[in-house]
Amino acid sequence: MNLKKHRQLSREEKLTLRKRGGRKRALGTNPPLALPSRHNERWSLGFIGEAFTDGRRFRVLSVVVDFARECLCLVADTSLSGVHLARELDILIACSVSTLLRRNRMPRRKSA
Repeated sequence: MNLKKHRQLSREEKLTLRKRGGRKRALGTNPPLALPSRHNERWSLGFIGEAFTDGRRFRVLSVVVDFARECLCLVADTSLSGVHLARELDILIACSVSTLLRRNRMPRRKSA
């Protein structure tokens, strides 16, 4: 039974329809993270999506040390699989150890 028929029958029987719920919204903002106090205390990991002029898409993985704003790794590929990502992170961890790795949850950016 479609929605129009359901409404018509409900009106005839004098029944009330259940209202649909609205869009869920965030209740508040998360508090900002404390600034790191030493080198390699926290790394930020993020992806940037782009496209070539012929329409093929690629993504760039970037890992940045938050304390020094130093870029540890930039990996560009048309297909960044989980295996590829794990291999790159294993290489970084072998070189230097971070106590916290956070994912940038910013909207995906594209250059104009």
